[in-house]
Amino acid sequence: MTIKRLNIGILAHVDAGKTTLTEQLLFTTGALRTIGSVDKGTSATDNLEVERDRGISVRLSTAQLNYQSSLINIIDTPGHIDFCAEVEYSLRAMDAVVLLINAADGVQGHTISLFKAVKQLKIPCVLFINKIDRLDVDIDSIVLDVHSNLTDKALLLQSFIDQEIVALWDRNNLTDSIVEQIVEQDDELLEKYLDNLTLDFKQLDECLQQAISTSNIYPLLLGSAKNSLGVLPLLDLLVDKLAYQQAEDNQTLSAIVFKVEHDKSLGKLVYVRVFTGSILPRDSIVNVTRAEENPEKVAQIKHMVKGKYVDLPEIIAGDIGIVSGLSLAKVGDVLGEKGAIAEPISLTVPMLTVQVEIKDKTQIMQLVQAMTELCDQDPMLDMQWLPDIRELHIRITGMIQVEILQSILQQRYGLITEFSKPSIIYKETPSQNAFGYERYWMPKPCWAILKLLIEPTKTGSGVSFESKVSSNDVAVKYQKEVEQTIPNALTQGTKGWQVTDCKITLVEGEDHNVHSRSGDFIIATPMALMNGLVESGTTLLEPILSFTIFASLDLLGTITSDITKMRGTFNGPIITQDTFVLSGTVPAATSMDYPIDLASISSGKAKFIAKLDSYQPCSDELGQVTGYRGVNPLDRDKWILQARGAL
Repeated sequence: MTIKRLNIGILAHVDAGKTTLTEQLLFTTGALRTIGSVDKGTSATDNLEVERDRGISVRLSTAQLNYQSSLINIIDTPGHIDFCAEVEYSLRAMDAVVLLINAADGVQGHTISLFKAVKQLKIPCVLFINKIDRLDVDIDSIVLDVHSNLTDKALLLQSFIDQEIVALWDRNNLTDSIVEQIVEQDDELLEKYLDNLTLDFKQLDECLQQAISTSNIYPLLLGSAKNSLGVLPLLDLLVDKLAYQQAEDNQTLSAIVFKVEHDKSLGKLVYVRVFTGSILPRDSIVNVTRAEENPEKVAQIKHMVKGKYVDLPEIIAGDIGIVSGLSLAKVGDVLGEKGAIAEPISLTVPMLTVQVEIKDKTQIMQLVQAMTELCDQDPMLDMQWLPDIRELHIRITGMIQVEILQSILQQRYGLITEFSKPSIIYKETPSQNAFGYERYWMPKPCWAILKLLIEPTKTGSGVSFESKVSSNDVAVKYQKEVEQTIPNALTQGTKGWQVTDCKITLVEGEDHNVHSRSGDFIIATPMALMNGLVESGTTLLEPILSFTIFASLDLLGTITSDITKMRGTFNGPIITQDTFVLSGTVPAATSMDYPIDLASISSGKAKFIAKLDSYQPCSDELGQVTGYRGVNPLDRDKWILQARGAL
């Protein structure tokens, strides 16, 4: 018998019960002998010490179970918004999603963000209302909340009567409201229904399966993971409606990296989802994202069983596994061919920067190595190491992330660290057209002369490069040095922030057939750019968030007043009975603490959803100007000495 397969993601707002549900799924199917506890730090998928200590998930974990001739790989993801990068990295590896909703809290802000991402990627999704056994839970109210804030395609397939879950959909129980929503998916069935003809249950059920797998219906189930209530019906639905039979596959490899770990014994471990083809030990694999011509060789293949790495003979199409030997791989990389792999989607963009300092200054290089490994696991940290002034800076999403990083650095690496007060990440852009000129020809041997035209471009356009110089004046290899140096040279401008939204054109230049050396134009380009930015002047850009607020009508005046005070703008509110929805934009700098304030004034009932909208101009007074970190290319002599290794 061919095994059916399914890679299922468990998603939710923090404290909705994802890890507890995962634990119950594993125990119910015999993958675990005893049930662990999140609170006691004994759950199967909270493997990090910091997770066990704090009772929260900060990294995604994988587990595997077998149920009714189906193999299900579970991807248990963190719920806290500070760690939703983990969700972002893994979404493209999922065949389907179980999105939990806490019955006590209803649809929360992060739940809405997660559902939007799932919907955008067209991933089939089962909505699971958890903790329904709590007192005063009103299921009808939660279903209305789901229809209002998530989707009107949610279809409730169960009821909760006398502490028991009752199926509303089976061969002997064809609920009219469910039948009506199913037949809307099929013209033939709809015609029969309207003609009052007898409908075949099997045909209806197959139509339901098709609608769920194509995201035209989102099944809504009930349960209490802690008490194993509703777990078996969830498993049955996953197997019956979503697991698929994997055909023989001799196609070219197409796989995606969705997690990276570092193990003391095995080294770098790369978690991959294979879409077509297969991966075997000693296979040579091309990483198309890294644009590497030379393939890397697979060393070992593993999968995770009860928190331990176990050998796996191969990773076949439709499965996930763990590969060692791929030293260049990073999260999000595509291996082999891209094929049908979905485009990446952004759930969050770090808008805070902090400096990481080590208490024992002799351990600074150990800190750099540790943070390099952690950045492999989470590229959004975007570490910036400035060796000349021995400073290390990273980007973060929130302060919980700082606390977790400190714990990991101490527990895993034995490093005691301190983090500076976070600062909003600003950017800057040229204020007007200007030329940047540099003649680097002393001390010999060196020769790199170039003139760059710097032009501001529209907001959000990024940085582009063009050369109008003949290869007779500047050899092609040196022009490539200029182009490749520009992104790094623009990480800091005259106001200390990344320079963006501009076009850089090489308009004049000269090399020398005797004195020019490889690297001369790498040294000269940052000096020319900074000279040009001084001439153009730069405008500070601040991050602007787009927001949506759901709240009771009595808070409308207070909230609109708050938005105005934060320099925000908003559209006309959409009012429904005693609630309203307000959308608009607001600067990140003035609104970082507003979700906490909003929760306070609404007793936790209002919902606040925000994501980065754009970077927009602001005055230096309203933003933040900072000094250049490290040796500034404007300090010409010192820059050259440092670049040539003479400092």
